Amino acid sequence: METADRAMTSGESGAALPGGNCTYDAAPLGTAHLDPMARLELAGRFGIVPGLERTRWLLDRLGNPQLGLAGVLIAGTNGKGSVAALIESMARAAGRRTALLAKPHLVRWGERIVLDGEPLPEGRFGALAEEVLDAAGHAPPGEHPTQFEMLTAMGFLAAARHRTGTLVCEVGMGGRLDSTNVADLGGCVITNIALDHREWLGDSVEAIAAEKAGIIKAGDWAVTASTEPARSVIAERARSAGARLRVLEAGRDWRGATRGRAGVEVEVELDLAAHPPTGRPVVFRSPLAGLVQVENLAVAAAAAGMLGIPDQAILAGAASVRWPGRLQWVDGAPPLLLDGAHNPAAMAALSSEVPGLARGRRVVALFGAMYDKQLEEMLPRLAQMSDEVVFTSVGGGRAASAALLAGMVGGGTAVEPVAEALSEAGRRAGRSGLVVVCGSLALVGAVLAQLEPA
Repeated sequence: METADRAMTSGESGAALPGGNCTYDAAPLGTAHLDPMARLELAGRFGIVPGLERTRWLLDRLGNPQLGLAGVLIAGTNGKGSVAALIESMARAAGRRTALLAKPHLVRWGERIVLDGEPLPEGRFGALAEEVLDAAGHAPPGEHPTQFEMLTAMGFLAAARHRTGTLVCEVGMGGRLDSTNVADLGGCVITNIALDHREWLGDSVEAIAAEKAGIIKAGDWAVTASTEPARSVIAERARSAGARLRVLEAGRDWRGATRGRAGVEVEVELDLAAHPPTGRPVVFRSPLAGLVQVENLAVAAAAAGMLGIPDQAILAGAASVRWPGRLQWVDGAPPLLLDGAHNPAAMAALSSEVPGLARGRRVVALFGAMYDKQLEEMLPRLAQMSDEVVFTSVGGGRAASAALLAGMVGGGTAVEPVAEALSEAGRRAGRSGLVVVCGSLALVGAVLAQLEPA
């Protein structure tokens, strides 16, 4: 399962776990002989288990490192990773000590904990994992923290030890019951709301918005560019929590345009903390490509303003941000366009961008996805953006097989593993064509790993 999908839990009790004085093998199920990263991988067996009490219990054993951290939690259906990367870059440009807790990783686990712009090195990540795994091993039987909950604890512990000035934390798939929501950082962003993870979050935009808006706490400030009907749900949550909400509306608070592969440009009115805003329009540019990044940049700039980051640092951070796997162009023969689109809304956005970026090239899509995604709505987009499709599988319990995906559309080529599928897609596109990799961030990560020097 994609780790980003492990974030959701249900049940919100903050009570201590029963049997708190009870301990057992710190490496249960015969894993004591394994290295920390293997143990962390195996922790995925705990899956999604209702309740936030395990995260609170684990953080308490670790000295509650989340207390005193300040910054912003970022939730939403799409775009939250891009917004998180932008805000962190802006805060760093202002000279602040930063921590970015991102999810999922593309190639290496250390990408999930980024300190002052640098992913945590493998050795330090492994040592941190071992410390948290050992603490988690003392949980009462049947109450072991999940993999995602341990990763959350690792992120907060690393941020606290780094003496972070601004923590930017990407929420998992949920919000109200996401393990990251045990922290109150003072600021919140909700990017947008669309139908995704319906088995956990609900079957309507309103229900999903209510889950995402659960990150808003008393006294917080919050920024959103969500549209109706989600906007009203978010506004009601802010009102009931006594939080200060800023709603950004296209054409009123910001306007912008795509610059093709060069990124996007947006004009945003800052001084958003003022009541009413003083309306100082500032133009920002970012190398992140795609029309969706216009809104993401506007939201990030507004949130950075709420964090007290000066205009010049917002400008510099926007211009220098790096966030791979989102409309990422990789030169080659043929070139690759990598995008982690993994739900209908993201696939629709991607399909609208491909013609302009392809510029007449023959397009072959390389697609792999999780079987529990809305495949019936995602797969038709492939015909809109490509001349031919190669299906593959990223492996793991939730990954749809290449044959299943090809069968759902009644055509295409099924090739596994990813390395062979990538070669086949490149052969079919030809040296002057374009291969578009999409369907899952796990697939994008697998392709990026293939591109690394041996």
